[in-house]
Amino acid sequence: MKIGTIILAAGDSSRMGGEPKQLLTYKGQSLLRRITESALALQCGPVVVVLGAYRAQIVPELTGLPVTLVDNPSWPTGQASSLKTGLAALYLTHKDIDAVLVLHTDQPMVSLGLLLHMLEVRNEEAKGIVACRYDTQLSVPALFDRDYIAELLKLEGDKGVKWVIVKHRADCSEVPFEAGGIDLDSKRDVELFQQVLMQTQ
Repeated sequence: MKIGTIILAAGDSSRMGGEPKQLLTYKGQSLLRRITESALALQCGPVVVVLGAYRAQIVPELTGLPVTLVDNPSWPTGQASSLKTGLAALYLTHKDIDAVLVLHTDQPMVSLGLLLHMLEVRNEEAKGIVACRYDTQLSVPALFDRDYIAELLKLEGDKGVKWVIVKHRADCSEVPFEAGGIDLDSKRDVELFQQVLMQTQ
């Protein structure tokens, strides 16, 4: 099975006061480097990283990694444009992919183990979508069969993959991932996350 991975890293981290959340560090690595290395460790297919607001700062973080970097000049219009940019980059060069894995950079607890488990669930349950459940929602990381690419390309504005997941709930397998609710969108999120880490050490 050949899986193309799209890592969405184009946002401007508006709630971080101008600091790119993609470059926040966890366990000695930036969030972007961690998620990218996990995606590559799957060894299932090409990895595309979509860049936008902080391209100049972010590119050095990916030095030496066998990934495709694509720019999304329309990133201010919302997440959908970055998803479509990534899908276009994948599909133009790898029309033989069987599925697409969508990842964000602001979920520090995503691991290779979680991604491998998602692949196992896909193989066992044979559903067209595998999504993670946390905070009463189904969302990323999410894996979509190639049959959903056309629908993902129709998303607009701030509509993300959740719209497609909800619409096709009957064709979606769930992977429990409570730690997915930890996403570092603001400085307060980062402070709370650091407090939790200190309490568990």
